[in-house]
Amino acid sequence: MSEDKLPESGPAPRAQALVIMGVSGSGKSTVGEMLANRLGWTMAEGDRLHPPENVEKMRRGVPLDDADRRPWLDRIGALLQAWAAEGRSGLVTCSALKRAYRERLLAARPDVRFVYLKGSPALIAARLGGRHHEYMPASLLESQFDTLEEPLPGEPVITIDAGGTPEAEVEAIVEAIGPKAGGAGFSQPFQASNPTRESAPRRR
Repeated sequence: MSEDKLPESGPAPRAQALVIMGVSGSGKSTVGEMLANRLGWTMAEGDRLHPPENVEKMRRGVPLDDADRRPWLDRIGALLQAWAAEGRSGLVTCSALKRAYRERLLAARPDVRFVYLKGSPALIAARLGGRHHEYMPASLLESQFDTLEEPLPGEPVITIDAGGTPEAEVEAIVEAIGPKAGGAGFSQPFQASNPTRESAPRRR
């Protein structure tokens, strides 16, 4: 009599990592939370990883410089590495304004991909005018746009119009990532966008 055989299991899904990037007020937290829930991934708020000195500086309305951001980016990079070691898929919010900042995160986690929530200064300023952030005053928005280096072709970035509804933006991200987003994930750099929709609800 032949022995019953257990079905062969396929390879374990590869852990994926996303950085939701953009200036303050672009909707990183709102979209990130919705996307993480949709995919069943872990989410972390990059703002929570700022050293106390950075938090105090921003609270006083003083823009951060490259030296301020390096230890913060390294903390985010360490988190991305820890997720990889655990086989955990996750996403983290981080402004990642300069290409050098994105390259620093890529050095820590080479397979990380970025989702850039792109919004005009007028759109973001109107959005920030109606919200309160724990330590990021709206007065710092101009310095963020001054610092911003938009992703170039060849960077592993999905570009999403931040003027849509959060639901539409999440759908555009999932479509760009592909049908295996909840499991095997993606392997190619993407450049995608969704059309501007009706004004979105207030973002975090």
